Amino acid sequence: MTEKNKNVTTPRALRDILGQSVRYFFFTGKGGVGKTSVASATALALAESGRRTLLISTDPASNLDEVLGLELGREPRAVLGCERLHALNIDPEAVAAEYREKVIGPMRGILPESALKTMEEQLSGACTMEIAAFDEFTAYLSADAVADYDAIIFDTAPTGHTLRLMALSQAWTHYLDGNTSGNSCLGPLAGLEKQRHSYAQAVEVLKDGSKTGVFLVSRAALSPLKEARRTYGELGELGIHNQSLVLNGWYTPDPAYAEDSVAAHWLQRQNHALDAEAAFIESLPHYRAPLLPSNLIGLDVLRAFYADAQDDSLLPESSNPVEVPELPGLGALADQLAANPRGVVMTMGKGGVGKTTVAAALALALADRGAKVRLSTTDPAAHLADAIGASDNLPITLERIDPKAETAAYVAEVLATQGADMDAANRALLEEDLRSPCTEEIAVFRAFARTVAHGEDAIVVLDTAPTGHTLLLLDATQSYHRELSRQTRSQAQADDVEQLLPRLRDPDFTRILLVTLAESTPVHEAAALQADLRRAQIEPHAWVINQSLAASGTREPMLAARGLAELNFIQEVVDNNPDKPVHLIPWSSEEPSGQAGLEALLNSGAKQRSCWSGGVVE
Repeated sequence: MTEKNKNVTTPRALRDILGQSVRYFFFTGKGGVGKTSVASATALALAESGRRTLLISTDPASNLDEVLGLELGREPRAVLGCERLHALNIDPEAVAAEYREKVIGPMRGILPESALKTMEEQLSGACTMEIAAFDEFTAYLSADAVADYDAIIFDTAPTGHTLRLMALSQAWTHYLDGNTSGNSCLGPLAGLEKQRHSYAQAVEVLKDGSKTGVFLVSRAALSPLKEARRTYGELGELGIHNQSLVLNGWYTPDPAYAEDSVAAHWLQRQNHALDAEAAFIESLPHYRAPLLPSNLIGLDVLRAFYADAQDDSLLPESSNPVEVPELPGLGALADQLAANPRGVVMTMGKGGVGKTTVAAALALALADRGAKVRLSTTDPAAHLADAIGASDNLPITLERIDPKAETAAYVAEVLATQGADMDAANRALLEEDLRSPCTEEIAVFRAFARTVAHGEDAIVVLDTAPTGHTLLLLDATQSYHRELSRQTRSQAQADDVEQLLPRLRDPDFTRILLVTLAESTPVHEAAALQADLRRAQIEPHAWVINQSLAASGTREPMLAARGLAELNFIQEVVDNNPDKPVHLIPWSSEEPSGQAGLEALLNSGAKQRSCWSGGVVE
């Protein structure tokens, strides 16, 4: 328990961030690492130090409302309990609707209704939502919009989305430079041309270390640290070098519980990750945010991030034992799924809950049970190879929908089919159209439909993107189908897209697993996702509660307190889903990656235990 990581200097306390003189604080990172908590705690600390502070979420899956106990919208609202702090949520759907109306509105009464409907469909894809959200984002990097504030904190979307936002101004600037037709998949270019200056200005603000600090939030664990390192390099390529690292969930064990196996393995995994990524960590300023025993909701908990010592008042007072529901583990789910040797198994949920790990473990288990298995992902930030481990003898087909490769293939196909017989002028217009960033969305969507279609002769285990992106893919089916029909002559590809929703709605073909942690935000977001899926006539198959400390058997006070906090959410999932199986995966003593780690995850059946504030007993 006392083993130290050998190669990493002790990170500075989180409160040292407050000494930075920058005005803009930009928090980003892999889903589930605690960006919202750290960003909110920093905003609160800055406000309570005397700086007028605005906290902005640009994350479509934001839980800022829940953290602050305040219903937020697009206008700043004062946070009760801290007079200098205001907060808002940029709602991508709302700003996209406004953007569509801004483009289409002037045409009403001029164009026929059928033409307007076509325009609306063309402007309903993910690219439109992204550009509209970026419009709103850039407004808060201008002096006029934030004149009343001394500090502006951005709680951003998961890494892949954030990088697209940052690169978007460059992508659209290049597209605008080369486009001579006056139109794009986002409507008339006149509107975009007006915003080009503000987009370029936004990136310049992000690059300026005297104005902006970019903080990569990570856990002291292998997967999020690898993601933070990748992000660090990609941001550097965009010219953004003013970066720091925040190691959230920094664990300091109670020495009185040195023999607790869960605590020992927790510390061991933390130190192993720090040593493995030591060169990266030491290459930039790094801070630590403490592991806290309670759900990260409310101002008192947020203040604990910046406290000099642990606040024991956050530990539970009750010592009454509470039983953990006896629920089947992941192996039982694999047994049940293997009964149908075809179709699609999809893991869905909030970023960071372990969708990729669960998908990889199930894929291996289904192959072990005799199924032909294809494992794939639609998540640009997912890394299946890291989860499953490098091997030449994998019993499954491992795939990834690579946006760049899919876009290149799609462009080549369109030029070879539609552009083959065009004259030079029309072919130039087609090439111009295909340079639009929207082309990538169409290409990725086509690949998603093709991957689902492979379930006709195998089990496709699909690790999906975080919630908002996934729903965009599902909602955009008709728009993408029309666009594909317009630009390609591939009947097979068009059929895959046309059959996508019927396949997803068939419970015998598609089995959606809602993956969550036993925490407030992941549980409530998964419930909202289930409601959205039902509105699309798609019924989820089962719930998976991943990495439960309540089921781990730990006695160490901090970890046991976190386990106790899980119990209400485990019971909430069970009570709210009486017609669905709920599977519980205990916290893994091994890093849940590689074939050995995934096999251990499958074999770790949840046991019924009693949990209380001083520990856990059988």
